[in-house]
Amino acid sequence: MASTSNARGRSLTNFIALIAATGGLLFGYDTGIISAALLQLTPQFRLTTESAEIVTSAVILGALIGCISAAPLSDKLGRRRTIIAAATLFLIGTVIVTYADSVIVLTLARLILGLAIGASSQIVPIYIAEIAPPERRGSLVVAFQFAIAFGQLVSFVTGYLLQDYSWRLMFGLGVIPAVILFIGMLFLPNSPRWLAMQGEFEQARDVLRRVRHSDEAADRELKEITDQHDEKAPLSEVFKPWVRPATIASVGIALLCQLTGVNAVMYYAPTIFADAGFGQSSALLTSVAIGVAMVGTVTFGGWAVDAWGRRTLMLRFIPGAVISLVILGFMFFAGATHGTGAFITAAAIVGYTIFNVGSLSVAIWLVGAEVYPLSCRGTGMSLVAASHWGADLIISLTTLSMVRALGAGGTFWLFAAVNALSFFFVLRYVPETKGRSLEQLEASLRNGTFAPVDRKNAAATAE
Repeated sequence: MASTSNARGRSLTNFIALIAATGGLLFGYDTGIISAALLQLTPQFRLTTESAEIVTSAVILGALIGCISAAPLSDKLGRRRTIIAAATLFLIGTVIVTYADSVIVLTLARLILGLAIGASSQIVPIYIAEIAPPERRGSLVVAFQFAIAFGQLVSFVTGYLLQDYSWRLMFGLGVIPAVILFIGMLFLPNSPRWLAMQGEFEQARDVLRRVRHSDEAADRELKEITDQHDEKAPLSEVFKPWVRPATIASVGIALLCQLTGVNAVMYYAPTIFADAGFGQSSALLTSVAIGVAMVGTVTFGGWAVDAWGRRTLMLRFIPGAVISLVILGFMFFAGATHGTGAFITAAAIVGYTIFNVGSLSVAIWLVGAEVYPLSCRGTGMSLVAASHWGADLIISLTTLSMVRALGAGGTFWLFAAVNALSFFFVLRYVPETKGRSLEQLEASLRNGTFAPVDRKNAAATAE
């Protein structure tokens, strides 16, 4: 009987993570498809460098607004209902962008899609983290990042296959996962921790008993939740001294995830490579290779975050991203992007994708969803998402201009320096969260043992 219950709970947890992570698939597809669509949109709408950056960045601005707005909604209405609202926005935005007949309508539609993407990035990782058992939380939350990477790969393949067809079809295909997300979420349970925060302890117990291996395990977990149960805290809580280490770690990863250049590569790789003489078809194929690398490395990361640990994974992978970008910058600086040089250039950019996505991009939503106390988890994750999208907005608005001013080689070297900085940030500020319950992480914040380097003990030792 216990074995049957365990299998049932595991299957339900997997299904919940799968449906919720469809929001990540939409996230990846709608942010990635613009890279191929721009090659058609630019001549049709006579886009300049600046207007291309605006169309691309509209989704990022929307995401910034959406993730901030989602925090109070997710705390008031619940994680599940907020995801349903995001799915509705995905549907509306996809229909409008498919039939857009001007730059203004196109930009507005991308803004609506951004609202949905931002809300998803804020709430889906929290929803999964609050339902998943501690020993599987890493892999299940990384399913969201896997869905993002898979969505980007699908968008790159779609862009390549449809390069001789209308960009409208490229955008319109996004309606399929939006419908799956909307319908699927109608049948999923609320987060047990959100229910507990509302005082609905019996409902929280019922959900936990459905997704844990035994009733006893569910009851123990509910007791941990209720022992640390607090009312919803205001925004200022995440800046208080006891929560500040979590804010520094999570927001730092969120900022560095973008400032290290991963989305600059994703959004503009076809344009940069086409300008370097690769040709449109070859440039699009390079994006497909990037997408395959993303899916492969996130799949590995989904295993590594629970086997190695979040912090260990980042510290092992980030140096590879630095080396890859240094090589990539040299190839563009030397103009060696043809013949044999083209293969070295492509290998370097795929290598960068593997090491950067496999570290910071794998960790961002996972660490953000697990380090904050329950009372301010929604607010904290909103801050994480806002930092991510704010940095992404800056990168998407400036990448083509940086390439024009510094050259592709100089731009990639700049990103290499930021990647090196991220290594030392993780080393100093990001703790290992592998295998620890959300309540244990909260306790470490309260007793001052959260940060990997104990400042008080370090100061005492130095004296």
